[in-house]
Amino acid sequence: MAALTGLTGCAQSVDPIERLGKKAAARVRPPGPAGQAPYRRWGLTAPLAPAPAHPAARSLAGSPGASLPPVVDHVPTADKVVFLTYDDGAERDPRFVDMVRELRLPVSMFLTDSVVGPGYGHFARLRSVGANIQNHTLDHPALRGLPYAGQRAEICGQQDKLRARFGLRPRLFRPPYGTYDTTTRRAAADCGIAAIVLWRASMGPADLTYTHGSPRLHPGDIIAVAPDGATGPSMRERTTRLLRRVQEQGFTVARLEDYL
Repeated sequence: MAALTGLTGCAQSVDPIERLGKKAAARVRPPGPAGQAPYRRWGLTAPLAPAPAHPAARSLAGSPGASLPPVVDHVPTADKVVFLTYDDGAERDPRFVDMVRELRLPVSMFLTDSVVGPGYGHFARLRSVGANIQNHTLDHPALRGLPYAGQRAEICGQQDKLRARFGLRPRLFRPPYGTYDTTTRRAAADCGIAAIVLWRASMGPADLTYTHGSPRLHPGDIIAVAPDGATGPSMRERTTRLLRRVQEQGFTVARLEDYL
């Protein structure tokens, strides 16, 4: 499962919705009365509870002297929070930007350069409304078993791309397909990565599935919103379904980067 336009390009970019004009923009923005609460506009029955202002558990990653970054699929915490992550960068729905902005939804986008292609501007807009950008390699290969030089090129290469686009070098990395080995951890460390992020739960077209443990959410679970297979529900629809499950189980969404 897996950036962004340069800062100058971001400043000059124009929202493609706004280019359509007011009438056309009204057709693609979420329906509902202008005064309707954002959570209702996006299909929720209640607003998301705020995440703790001061997380109870922090900084699993990047401890001084650590030789290799930890591999995590959840964060140990007593907080009733989970974390939303998205991979690759193939879906670029402008309405998802509206959703993140209006719900103040903390999301982490793990981007692959060859998938994003010329679409970095979309992720610049997402970043401008609060999304975080992280590393998912240049070309999305299965890294396990590849030589150190190849793995380092994939990880450091995307670090360089994201720095050129956004002026940042991500601290978090997700290996494609969730496969990695000790060489991956060595290469990631040498590229400035503080933690390798997997997932304990995944949101598919219909519902949540779990990689291990009991089939329910736990505090600190990292959730991967699976990329669309082109025929399934949109990213917005999957996110709405996921948020309903999160609320039904008594959780809210927090910013992964506040805990790692």
